[in-house]
Amino acid sequence: MSIKSKSNDALKTLEAISGKKLTLGALLSAIRQGEELSQVEFALKLGISKQYLCDVEHGRRFVSPKTAVEYAKKLGYSPHQFVRLCLQDMVRRDGINLTVDVKAA
Repeated sequence: MSIKSKSNDALKTLEAISGKKLTLGALLSAIRQGEELSQVEFALKLGISKQYLCDVEHGRRFVSPKTAVEYAKKLGYSPHQFVRLCLQDMVRRDGINLTVDVKAA
């Protein structure tokens, strides 16, 4: 099984558990809750306002791929999934029905 296939399988499993499409905001919320941090504490860790974090978590704001990479690095995660989810959020927001696949250069 390829890495792409494993990644897609993991994504589908997470979406099945949550009952909705995984977004970057939902991922950030899950990480925050897993670390048992308030939105204020997590926002400070990311260098953003609590309101901006709240808007991202609830899908009212979207971040750029560059910002997604910064968040991944600050949190100690691989940027790959953060960028993929960021781009998928943008595609979904614009009503385009396709799945984004990100490959490292």
